[in-house]
Amino acid sequence: MMTDITDFRGLVAADHGLVVVSTLRADGSVQSTVVNAGVLPHPVGGHEVVAFVIRGGTRKLANLRERPRATVTIRAGWQWVTAEGPVELAGPADPLPGLGPEDLRWLLRDVFTAAGGEHDDWADYDRAMASEGRTAVLLTPDRVYSNP
Repeated sequence: MMTDITDFRGLVAADHGLVVVSTLRADGSVQSTVVNAGVLPHPVGGHEVVAFVIRGGTRKLANLRERPRATVTIRAGWQWVTAEGPVELAGPADPLPGLGPEDLRWLLRDVFTAAGGEHDDWADYDRAMASEGRTAVLLTPDRVYSNP
């Protein structure tokens, strides 16, 4: 069943924004992992994106640099929504045109909170994101579908 990003957003609160992200390896096989994601406005373009944060130096990040496309599936009980599309990266080693270093700090926070996260010490959060080379992944859905 075709749906839209609003349906994806509706499931975020159901399970802490836990999603399965699938990327392609160089050999064409699929690599999947579980992360937290949310829906928010693109920090430059303003259109809605599915966003998540990944640690620098991971295979997932390398896959997305080489093949910037992903599939993200969120579920709550038997209800699920999948978004597929191209991704943009915004991180210390992946500058996003129009987004400065201070904007990146706020974007990482925004992605965290869009996925349902809360933090008692944002300065500590910012330090951890910087030391881990965290990168925001912004997926612009070109296809969103769900179960009936």
